[in-house]
Amino acid sequence: VQLQASGGGLVQAGGSLRLSCGVSGRTFSSYVMGWFRQAPGKEREFVASIGWLGGNSDYADSVKGRFTISRGLAKNTVYLQMNNLNAEDTAVYYCAVDRQTVYSRMISPDYWGQGTQVTVSS
Repeated sequence: VQLQASGGGLVQAGGSLRLSCGVSGRTFSSYVMGWFRQAPGKEREFVASIGWLGGNSDYADSVKGRFTISRGLAKNTVYLQMNNLNAEDTAVYYCAVDRQTVYSRMISPDYWGQGTQVTVSS
């Protein structure tokens, strides 16, 4: 299973970015997709996750109301729309896959992407 993330970059505070992540290679009948992030000197933390059909999702408290996770029609792509970004959102963002068959908030993914850098200037 390969995960390829894209869409990171440099943005001013208050701006927006949209991250994308596609899954290729061996896939499964259903799986949860999500995003984590890791800021310099900090541990990797959960950002958001979404179920197979897109009806279930969870967000970290720090991003609720600003970030939206969604899934593509083909189900093998996940997006993270990030609005009203601030300096605390600066991190490397990782997409992830969890082979859950029943949705729950992603905790320990089975597969990770390579990460994409998001830098928010204040």
